[in-house]
Amino acid sequence: MISTPWESASGLYKVLVIVSMAVSGLGIILALVGANTGNRPLMYTAVGIILVGLLTHVAGLMVRGRDVKAYRKQNPPVPKQRQGR
Repeated sequence: MISTPWESASGLYKVLVIVSMAVSGLGIILALVGANTGNRPLMYTAVGIILVGLLTHVAGLMVRGRDVKAYRKQNPPVPKQRQGR
């Protein structure tokens, strides 16, 4: 892989991470608005939206793991040689 995970990440992973952050942020904002206005249905809806963001984040982790596994399969690690004394 390159120096950072973001530089070497697939496009699908990047989309999933950005979407998960946006959806989770929207859910947090709606939860705060619902809590400050006393609107319980809005708060419960916000919890569902946060859950969708969390599931999207987990999907991104799975995609990242798949990408790393494919990379390691194509580029196996080089065994270290023992130094004799």
